Amino acid sequence: MTKAVPEADPDVQKTVRTFALSSFFNDLGSDIIYPIWPLFLTTVLKANMAAVGFLDGLGDALVSLSQAVSGYLSDRLKKRKVFIWTGYLCGSIARVGYALSSTWPQAVPFRVLDRAGKIRGAPRDAMLADASCRSNRGGHFGIMRAMDNLGAVAGILVCIALVNVLGYRLLFALAAIPSLVSVILILTLIKERPTAGVKVFKGLTLKDINKNFRLFFMLSGLFALGTFSYSFLLIYAQKFGVKLSFLGITLTGIKTIPVLYLLFTAVAALMSVPFGRLSDRIGRKNVLLLSYLFWGLVCLGVILARKDWLLVAVFILYGLHRAALEPVQKTFVCELSPSVFRASSLGTFQMVIGLSALPASLLAGFLWDKVGRQAPFFISLGLTVVSGILLLFVREKE
Repeated sequence: MTKAVPEADPDVQKTVRTFALSSFFNDLGSDIIYPIWPLFLTTVLKANMAAVGFLDGLGDALVSLSQAVSGYLSDRLKKRKVFIWTGYLCGSIARVGYALSSTWPQAVPFRVLDRAGKIRGAPRDAMLADASCRSNRGGHFGIMRAMDNLGAVAGILVCIALVNVLGYRLLFALAAIPSLVSVILILTLIKERPTAGVKVFKGLTLKDINKNFRLFFMLSGLFALGTFSYSFLLIYAQKFGVKLSFLGITLTGIKTIPVLYLLFTAVAALMSVPFGRLSDRIGRKNVLLLSYLFWGLVCLGVILARKDWLLVAVFILYGLHRAALEPVQKTFVCELSPSVFRASSLGTFQMVIGLSALPASLLAGFLWDKVGRQAPFFISLGLTVVSGILLLFVREKE
Protein backbone atom coordinates (compact mmCIF):
# COMPACT_ATOMS: atom_id res chain seq x y z
CA MET A 1 0.00 0.00 0.00
CA THR A 2 1.29 3.43 -0.87
CA LYS A 3 2.13 5.35 2.28
CA ALA A 4 0.45 8.73 2.77
CA VAL A 5 2.96 11.55 2.66
CA PRO A 6 2.84 14.32 5.29
CA GLU A 7 1.46 17.63 4.09
CA ALA A 8 4.74 19.44 4.80
CA ASP A 9 6.64 17.25 2.32
CA PRO A 10 7.73 19.59 -0.54
CA ASP A 11 7.15 16.81 -3.07
CA VAL A 12 3.52 16.63 -1.97
CA GLN A 13 3.09 20.37 -2.38
CA LYS A 14 4.75 20.24 -5.80
CA THR A 15 2.38 17.43 -6.85
CA VAL A 16 -0.69 19.34 -5.65
CA ARG A 17 0.45 22.58 -7.35
CA THR A 18 1.30 20.87 -10.64
CA PHE A 19 -1.99 18.99 -10.79
CA ALA A 20 -3.83 22.19 -9.88
CA LEU A 21 -2.09 24.20 -12.62
CA SER A 22 -2.60 21.50 -15.25
CA SER A 23 -6.27 21.34 -14.30
CA PHE A 24 -6.50 25.11 -14.58
CA PHE A 25 -5.07 25.20 -18.10
CA ASN A 26 -7.09 22.24 -19.34
CA ASP A 27 -10.34 23.72 -18.04
CA LEU A 28 -9.37 27.08 -19.52
CA GLY A 29 -9.39 25.37 -22.91
CA SER A 30 -12.50 23.33 -22.21
CA ASP A 31 -14.55 26.26 -21.02
CA ILE A 32 -13.69 28.45 -23.95
CA ILE A 33 -16.13 26.18 -25.81
CA TYR A 34 -18.47 24.79 -23.13
CA PRO A 35 -20.62 27.94 -22.71
CA ILE A 36 -21.46 27.88 -26.43
CA TRP A 37 -21.39 24.10 -26.93
CA PRO A 38 -25.20 23.63 -26.85
CA LEU A 39 -25.66 26.68 -29.09
CA PHE A 40 -23.00 25.37 -31.50
CA LEU A 41 -24.85 22.04 -31.68
CA THR A 42 -28.32 23.48 -32.15
CA THR A 43 -27.60 26.48 -34.39
CA VAL A 44 -24.46 25.55 -36.37
CA LEU A 45 -24.62 21.73 -36.51
CA LYS A 46 -28.47 21.71 -36.54
CA ALA A 47 -28.99 19.20 -33.71
CA ASN A 48 -32.37 18.87 -31.92
CA MET A 49 -32.62 18.40 -28.13
CA ALA A 50 -32.65 14.61 -28.45
CA ALA A 51 -29.34 14.82 -30.33
CA VAL A 52 -27.98 17.21 -27.69
CA GLY A 53 -29.00 14.71 -25.02
CA PHE A 54 -27.35 11.89 -26.96
CA LEU A 55 -24.05 13.73 -27.45
CA ASP A 56 -23.87 14.98 -23.86
CA GLY A 57 -25.00 11.65 -22.43
CA LEU A 58 -22.53 9.78 -24.62
CA GLY A 59 -19.82 12.15 -23.44
CA ASP A 60 -20.65 11.61 -19.77
CA ALA A 61 -20.79 7.83 -20.22
CA LEU A 62 -17.43 7.79 -22.00
CA VAL A 63 -15.90 9.92 -19.24
CA SER A 64 -16.83 7.30 -16.71
CA LEU A 65 -15.98 4.26 -18.81
CA SER A 66 -12.58 5.71 -19.66
CA GLN A 67 -11.90 6.36 -15.99
CA ALA A 68 -12.91 2.81 -15.08
CA VAL A 69 -10.57 1.37 -17.70
CA SER A 70 -7.71 3.70 -16.84
CA GLY A 71 -8.20 3.12 -13.11
CA TYR A 72 -8.03 -0.63 -13.60
CA LEU A 73 -5.03 -0.46 -15.94
CA SER A 74 -3.30 2.10 -13.72
CA ASP A 75 -3.48 -0.26 -10.74
CA ARG A 76 -2.64 -3.31 -12.83
CA LEU A 77 0.37 -1.71 -14.56
CA LYS A 78 1.30 0.31 -11.45
CA LYS A 79 1.55 3.41 -13.65
CA ARG A 80 -0.30 6.72 -13.30
CA LYS A 81 1.50 9.49 -15.18
CA VAL A 82 1.09 8.19 -18.76
CA PHE A 83 -2.70 8.19 -18.45
CA ILE A 84 -2.71 11.77 -17.20
CA TRP A 85 -0.75 13.49 -19.97
CA THR A 86 -2.35 11.32 -22.67
CA GLY A 87 -5.79 12.37 -21.44
CA TYR A 88 -4.96 16.06 -21.75
CA LEU A 89 -3.62 15.47 -25.26
CA CYS A 90 -6.87 13.77 -26.36
CA GLY A 91 -8.89 16.81 -25.30
CA SER A 92 -6.66 19.14 -27.27
CA ILE A 93 -6.96 17.12 -30.48
CA ALA A 94 -10.75 16.80 -30.11
CA ARG A 95 -11.29 20.56 -30.05
CA VAL A 96 -9.61 20.89 -33.42
CA GLY A 97 -11.96 18.17 -34.66
CA TYR A 98 -15.01 20.09 -33.44
CA ALA A 99 -13.82 23.11 -35.38
CA LEU A 100 -13.70 21.04 -38.57
CA SER A 101 -17.16 19.43 -38.16
CA SER A 102 -20.01 20.61 -40.38
CA THR A 103 -22.88 18.40 -39.07
CA TRP A 104 -23.55 17.00 -35.60
CA PRO A 105 -22.89 13.34 -36.59
CA GLN A 106 -19.40 14.40 -37.71
CA ALA A 107 -18.75 15.69 -34.19
CA VAL A 108 -19.48 12.27 -32.62
CA PRO A 109 -15.97 10.72 -33.02
CA PHE A 110 -14.37 13.89 -31.66
CA ARG A 111 -16.81 13.83 -28.74
CA VAL A 112 -15.67 10.27 -28.12
CA LEU A 113 -12.01 11.35 -28.19
CA ASP A 114 -12.67 14.41 -26.04
CA ARG A 115 -14.41 12.52 -23.28
CA ALA A 116 -12.09 9.52 -23.52
CA GLY A 117 -9.44 12.03 -22.49
CA LYS A 118 -10.82 11.66 -18.99
CA ILE A 119 -8.59 8.59 -18.69
CA ARG A 120 -6.49 11.04 -16.71
CA GLY A 121 -9.06 11.30 -13.90
CA ALA A 122 -8.81 8.15 -11.80
CA PRO A 123 -4.98 7.82 -11.96
CA ARG A 124 -4.54 11.51 -11.14
CA ASP A 125 -7.01 11.35 -8.25
CA ALA A 126 -5.32 8.22 -6.94
CA MET A 127 -1.93 9.96 -7.01
CA LEU A 128 -3.40 12.93 -5.17
CA ALA A 129 -5.14 10.73 -2.60
CA ASP A 130 -1.97 8.72 -1.97
CA ALA A 131 -0.01 11.95 -1.43
CA SER A 132 -2.56 13.12 1.17
CA CYS A 133 -3.77 12.03 4.58
CA ARG A 134 -7.17 12.02 6.29
CA SER A 135 -6.78 15.52 7.71
CA ASN A 136 -5.97 17.26 4.40
CA ARG A 137 -7.38 15.05 1.64
CA GLY A 138 -10.68 16.91 1.37
CA GLY A 139 -8.82 20.21 1.19
CA HIS A 140 -6.49 18.92 -1.54
CA PHE A 141 -9.39 17.72 -3.65
CA GLY A 142 -11.09 21.04 -2.99
CA ILE A 143 -8.00 22.88 -4.29
CA MET A 144 -8.06 20.73 -7.42
CA ARG A 145 -11.73 21.45 -8.01
CA ALA A 146 -11.24 25.15 -7.32
CA MET A 147 -8.48 25.36 -9.93
CA ASP A 148 -10.69 23.45 -12.38
CA ASN A 149 -13.37 26.04 -11.87
CA LEU A 150 -11.01 29.04 -11.92
CA GLY A 151 -9.71 27.79 -15.26
CA ALA A 152 -13.30 27.51 -16.37
CA VAL A 153 -13.98 31.11 -15.32
CA ALA A 154 -10.97 32.29 -17.33
CA GLY A 155 -12.11 30.23 -20.32
CA ILE A 156 -15.61 31.67 -20.19
CA LEU A 157 -14.22 35.21 -20.13
CA VAL A 158 -12.14 34.40 -23.21
CA CYS A 159 -15.28 32.99 -24.85
CA ILE A 160 -17.30 36.13 -24.08
CA ALA A 161 -14.52 38.37 -25.36
CA LEU A 162 -13.71 36.50 -28.57
CA VAL A 163 -16.78 34.57 -29.77
CA ASN A 164 -18.08 37.48 -31.83
CA VAL A 165 -14.58 38.24 -33.10
CA LEU A 166 -13.40 34.75 -34.08
CA GLY A 167 -16.66 32.84 -34.50
CA TYR A 168 -17.32 29.31 -33.27
CA ARG A 169 -14.78 27.37 -35.33
CA LEU A 170 -11.67 29.50 -34.77
CA LEU A 171 -12.53 29.75 -31.09
CA PHE A 172 -12.73 25.95 -30.83
CA ALA A 173 -9.31 25.65 -32.48
CA LEU A 174 -7.84 28.21 -30.06
CA ALA A 175 -9.18 26.15 -27.15
CA ALA A 176 -6.79 23.31 -28.04
CA ILE A 177 -3.71 25.27 -26.95
CA PRO A 178 -4.13 25.40 -23.13
CA SER A 179 -4.41 21.61 -22.85
CA LEU A 180 -1.05 21.29 -24.58
CA VAL A 181 0.37 23.36 -21.72
CA SER A 182 -1.12 20.81 -19.30
CA VAL A 183 0.63 17.99 -21.18
CA ILE A 184 3.99 19.77 -20.80
CA LEU A 185 3.43 20.41 -17.08
CA ILE A 186 2.71 16.75 -16.35
CA LEU A 187 5.60 15.46 -18.45
CA THR A 188 8.17 17.80 -16.92
CA LEU A 189 7.11 18.30 -13.28
CA ILE A 190 5.35 15.16 -12.05
CA LYS A 191 7.56 12.42 -10.62
CA GLU A 192 5.78 9.10 -10.30
CA ARG A 193 6.11 7.34 -6.95
CA PRO A 194 6.30 3.53 -6.64
CA THR A 195 2.87 1.93 -6.12
CA ALA A 196 3.94 -1.34 -4.55
CA GLY A 197 1.12 -3.39 -3.04
CA VAL A 198 -1.58 -1.87 -5.26
CA LYS A 199 -4.25 -4.35 -6.36
CA VAL A 200 -7.15 -4.35 -8.84
CA PHE A 201 -10.71 -5.59 -8.68
CA LYS A 202 -11.26 -9.32 -9.22
CA GLY A 203 -13.23 -9.28 -12.46
CA LEU A 204 -16.33 -7.09 -12.48
CA THR A 205 -18.08 -8.61 -9.45
CA LEU A 206 -17.10 -5.81 -7.06
CA LYS A 207 -16.63 -8.53 -4.43
CA ASP A 208 -13.65 -6.63 -3.07
CA ILE A 209 -15.91 -3.91 -1.63
CA ASN A 210 -18.33 -4.08 1.28
CA LYS A 211 -22.09 -3.54 1.39
CA ASN A 212 -21.69 0.01 2.66
CA PHE A 213 -19.64 1.02 -0.38
CA ARG A 214 -22.02 -0.83 -2.71
CA LEU A 215 -24.94 1.14 -1.29
CA PHE A 216 -23.08 4.37 -2.05
CA PHE A 217 -22.43 3.11 -5.59
CA MET A 218 -26.12 2.35 -6.10
CA LEU A 219 -27.53 5.61 -4.73
CA SER A 220 -24.94 7.68 -6.61
CA GLY A 221 -25.93 5.97 -9.85
CA LEU A 222 -29.59 6.64 -9.08
CA PHE A 223 -28.86 10.29 -8.39
CA ALA A 224 -26.89 10.52 -11.65
CA LEU A 225 -29.97 9.27 -13.55
CA GLY A 226 -31.59 12.59 -12.71
CA THR A 227 -28.64 14.96 -13.06
CA PHE A 228 -28.59 15.45 -16.80
CA SER A 229 -26.22 17.70 -18.75
CA TYR A 230 -25.84 21.40 -17.95
CA SER A 231 -26.80 22.03 -21.60
CA PHE A 232 -30.46 21.64 -20.65
CA LEU A 233 -30.21 24.48 -18.13
CA LEU A 234 -28.55 26.77 -20.69
CA ILE A 235 -31.06 25.99 -23.45
CA TYR A 236 -33.90 26.41 -20.93
CA ALA A 237 -32.58 29.87 -20.08
CA GLN A 238 -32.37 30.73 -23.79
CA LYS A 239 -35.96 29.56 -24.40
CA PHE A 240 -37.13 31.38 -21.27
CA GLY A 241 -35.77 34.61 -22.72
CA VAL A 242 -34.01 35.68 -19.53
CA LYS A 243 -32.61 39.23 -19.49
CA LEU A 244 -29.59 40.29 -17.44
CA SER A 245 -28.98 43.91 -16.49
CA PHE A 246 -25.92 45.32 -14.72
CA LEU A 247 -23.92 48.56 -14.91
CA GLY A 248 -26.57 49.95 -17.20
CA ILE A 249 -26.07 47.16 -19.75
CA THR A 250 -28.90 44.78 -20.63
CA LEU A 251 -28.12 41.41 -22.18
CA THR A 252 -30.78 39.35 -23.95
CA GLY A 253 -31.00 36.21 -26.07
CA ILE A 254 -27.91 34.08 -26.62
CA LYS A 255 -25.67 36.80 -25.15
CA THR A 256 -26.92 35.80 -21.69
CA ILE A 257 -25.83 32.16 -22.00
CA PRO A 258 -22.06 32.55 -21.46
CA VAL A 259 -22.78 34.93 -18.58
CA LEU A 260 -25.06 32.41 -16.84
CA TYR A 261 -22.45 29.72 -17.43
CA LEU A 262 -19.85 32.05 -15.92
CA LEU A 263 -22.10 32.64 -12.92
CA PHE A 264 -22.49 29.02 -11.87
CA THR A 265 -18.86 28.22 -12.66
CA ALA A 266 -17.59 31.15 -10.58
CA VAL A 267 -19.76 30.09 -7.65
CA ALA A 268 -18.41 26.54 -7.95
CA ALA A 269 -14.84 27.85 -8.08
CA LEU A 270 -15.27 30.03 -4.99
CA MET A 271 -17.02 27.36 -2.92
CA SER A 272 -15.14 24.15 -3.80
CA VAL A 273 -12.37 24.63 -1.23
CA PRO A 274 -14.76 25.73 1.57
CA PHE A 275 -17.02 22.72 0.95
CA GLY A 276 -14.01 20.38 0.77
CA ARG A 277 -12.68 21.71 4.08
CA LEU A 278 -16.16 21.67 5.58
CA SER A 279 -16.34 17.96 4.79
CA ASP A 280 -13.04 17.49 6.68
CA ARG A 281 -14.77 18.93 9.76
CA ILE A 282 -18.39 17.77 9.64
CA GLY A 283 -18.11 14.65 7.49
CA ARG A 284 -18.45 13.79 3.81
CA LYS A 285 -22.04 12.59 4.04
CA ASN A 286 -23.40 15.83 5.47
CA VAL A 287 -21.88 17.90 2.67
CA LEU A 288 -23.13 15.45 0.03
CA LEU A 289 -26.64 15.73 1.47
CA LEU A 290 -26.28 19.49 1.14
CA SER A 291 -25.29 19.07 -2.52
CA TYR A 292 -28.41 16.97 -3.12
CA LEU A 293 -30.50 19.69 -1.50
CA PHE A 294 -29.01 22.32 -3.81
CA TRP A 295 -29.84 20.20 -6.89
CA GLY A 296 -33.39 19.67 -5.65
CA LEU A 297 -33.75 23.44 -5.34
CA VAL A 298 -32.41 23.83 -8.90
CA CYS A 299 -35.20 21.56 -10.15
CA LEU A 300 -37.83 23.40 -8.11
CA GLY A 301 -36.51 26.74 -9.30
CA VAL A 302 -36.85 25.73 -12.96
CA ILE A 303 -40.33 24.31 -12.38
CA LEU A 304 -41.51 27.45 -10.57
CA ALA A 305 -39.51 30.09 -12.49
CA ARG A 306 -41.67 32.99 -13.61
CA LYS A 307 -39.16 35.82 -13.16
CA ASP A 308 -35.66 36.41 -14.48
CA TRP A 309 -34.19 36.73 -10.97
CA LEU A 310 -35.43 33.26 -9.99
CA LEU A 311 -33.75 31.67 -13.00
CA VAL A 312 -30.54 33.51 -12.12
CA ALA A 313 -30.85 32.07 -8.59
CA VAL A 314 -31.12 28.62 -10.18
CA PHE A 315 -27.66 29.02 -11.72
CA ILE A 316 -26.21 30.13 -8.37
CA LEU A 317 -27.71 27.05 -6.71
CA TYR A 318 -26.31 24.90 -9.50
CA GLY A 319 -22.84 26.29 -8.80
CA LEU A 320 -23.24 25.49 -5.09
CA HIS A 321 -24.38 21.97 -5.99
CA ARG A 322 -21.31 21.35 -8.14
CA ALA A 323 -18.95 22.79 -5.52
CA ALA A 324 -20.37 20.57 -2.78
CA LEU A 325 -20.73 17.42 -4.87
CA GLU A 326 -17.64 16.94 -7.01
CA PRO A 327 -14.64 17.21 -4.64
CA VAL A 328 -16.45 15.64 -1.69
CA GLN A 329 -17.83 12.72 -3.70
CA LYS A 330 -14.35 11.75 -4.86
CA THR A 331 -12.97 12.11 -1.36
CA PHE A 332 -15.74 9.90 0.01
CA VAL A 333 -15.02 7.22 -2.58
CA CYS A 334 -11.32 7.27 -1.69
CA GLU A 335 -12.13 6.73 1.96
CA LEU A 336 -14.86 4.13 1.55
CA SER A 337 -12.76 2.01 -0.81
CA PRO A 338 -9.88 -0.25 0.25
CA SER A 339 -6.74 1.81 -0.35
CA VAL A 340 -4.89 -1.03 -2.14
CA PHE A 341 -7.07 -0.56 -5.23
CA ARG A 342 -8.06 3.07 -4.87
CA ALA A 343 -7.65 3.96 -8.57
CA SER A 344 -9.83 1.00 -9.56
CA SER A 345 -12.48 2.09 -7.05
CA LEU A 346 -12.46 5.66 -8.36
CA GLY A 347 -12.61 4.47 -11.96
CA THR A 348 -15.42 1.98 -11.36
CA PHE A 349 -17.40 4.57 -9.41
CA GLN A 350 -17.09 6.98 -12.32
CA MET A 351 -18.22 4.19 -14.65
CA VAL A 352 -21.39 3.73 -12.59
CA ILE A 353 -22.05 7.48 -12.74
CA GLY A 354 -21.40 7.60 -16.48
CA LEU A 355 -23.57 4.61 -17.34
CA SER A 356 -26.36 6.43 -15.52
CA ALA A 357 -25.58 9.75 -17.24
CA LEU A 358 -26.18 8.46 -20.78
CA PRO A 359 -29.83 7.41 -20.23
CA ALA A 360 -30.30 10.50 -18.03
CA SER A 361 -29.54 12.94 -20.85
CA LEU A 362 -31.27 10.76 -23.47
CA LEU A 363 -34.43 10.63 -21.36
CA ALA A 364 -34.24 14.35 -20.61
CA GLY A 365 -33.93 15.15 -24.32
CA PHE A 366 -36.85 12.87 -25.20
CA LEU A 367 -39.08 14.33 -22.46
CA TRP A 368 -38.10 17.85 -23.50
CA ASP A 369 -39.10 17.23 -27.14
CA LYS A 370 -42.21 15.12 -26.48
CA VAL A 371 -43.66 16.29 -23.15
CA GLY A 372 -42.31 19.72 -22.31
CA ARG A 373 -39.32 21.64 -21.03
CA GLN A 374 -40.14 21.14 -17.36
CA ALA A 375 -40.73 17.37 -17.53
CA PRO A 376 -37.06 16.33 -17.03
CA PHE A 377 -36.86 18.44 -13.88
CA PHE A 378 -39.90 16.75 -12.28
CA ILE A 379 -38.30 13.33 -12.81
CA SER A 380 -34.96 14.55 -11.47
CA LEU A 381 -36.53 15.98 -8.33
CA GLY A 382 -38.07 12.62 -7.45
CA LEU A 383 -34.80 10.73 -7.99
CA THR A 384 -32.94 13.28 -5.86
CA VAL A 385 -35.28 12.74 -2.91
CA VAL A 386 -34.88 8.95 -3.09
CA SER A 387 -31.08 9.22 -3.38
CA GLY A 388 -30.90 11.54 -0.37
CA ILE A 389 -32.88 9.10 1.77
CA LEU A 390 -30.59 6.22 0.80
CA LEU A 391 -27.50 8.32 1.58
CA LEU A 392 -28.65 8.54 5.20
CA PHE A 393 -27.91 4.80 5.56
CA VAL A 394 -24.28 5.03 4.35
CA ARG A 395 -21.72 4.86 7.16
CA GLU A 396 -18.59 7.00 7.05
CA LYS A 397 -15.20 5.57 7.97
CA GLU A 398 -13.61 7.07 11.03
